[in-house]
Amino acid sequence: MNSDRLRILRELADRGTVSAAAHALQMTPSAVSQQLKVLAKEAGVALLEPDGRRVRLTDAGRALVVRADDVLAALGRADAEMRAYAGSPYGRVRVALFPSGAALLLPGLLVALAGSGVDVEARDEDLPASAVPDLLADYDVVLTHRDERAPASSSARVVAEPLMREPIDLILPPDHPLAVQDSVRIEQLADESWISVRGGFPVDDVLLSVAAATGVQPRVVHRINDFRVIEEMVAAGLGVALLARHAVTHPRVAARTLAGVRAARIYELTHRPGAERVPAVGAVLAAFRAVASAADVSSASPGREP
Repeated sequence: MNSDRLRILRELADRGTVSAAAHALQMTPSAVSQQLKVLAKEAGVALLEPDGRRVRLTDAGRALVVRADDVLAALGRADAEMRAYAGSPYGRVRVALFPSGAALLLPGLLVALAGSGVDVEARDEDLPASAVPDLLADYDVVLTHRDERAPASSSARVVAEPLMREPIDLILPPDHPLAVQDSVRIEQLADESWISVRGGFPVDDVLLSVAAATGVQPRVVHRINDFRVIEEMVAAGLGVALLARHAVTHPRVAARTLAGVRAARIYELTHRPGAERVPAVGAVLAAFRAVASAADVSSASPGREP
């Protein structure tokens, strides 16, 4: 059955006469009558019966008006939802974040989008930037990270937007002789045992980049991807490490800058080309930018005290 004809039937039921229904619909009475006849043929039953010089709904006609209400209400909801998709952020956005980036940005992101109509489905994915193309098969937005010396993650099928720069600091045991300094030269660490992450992740890339720039080759004795475990090991005096500045939370490690070298990781927002034009995805990207800006990681400095 045609929804426009159902609407005409409902107008007749609401207004009582063909003339009044025609006026409300900006149609002629003859056009209304014709459409109602077609609707009766579609329904296979008589919908109207004579009532003096007027017509009235049959029992079947009244039953169909009830169903017309349901149909037209559903169409109205669908139209409103489609308008929301087309003109404002609405819907589910699947987001993947590396764990330490999620700890820094995800709470603020979810707060910023609360009540917006955007439903963020977030998961942590502890994978290097090289895994972004595969991740985008399952996610709308992927927050990844890379050494600032490494190339961007962009490709023909991946849009990568630099989001922010987070310095990477040296962390030392609290009683380490170098902890009395505000900054440490990499040459002073030549004999240290290092605790690093697995290869392919930004912290290890930074360590390798520093080694290449200075000629000092680090002796890596443990590879642990969990920053909390690394901090515990450093606090216990089992080695030194590099950690992203905002990931350092342990009260008994000393965070110091590396003198004479630039050590940082770049946060990148990645998505498929054109995804930013979907209002809900665009809202998530905008919220990421705002939360990252508020974090102000580039201007922060590590604490002097362990």
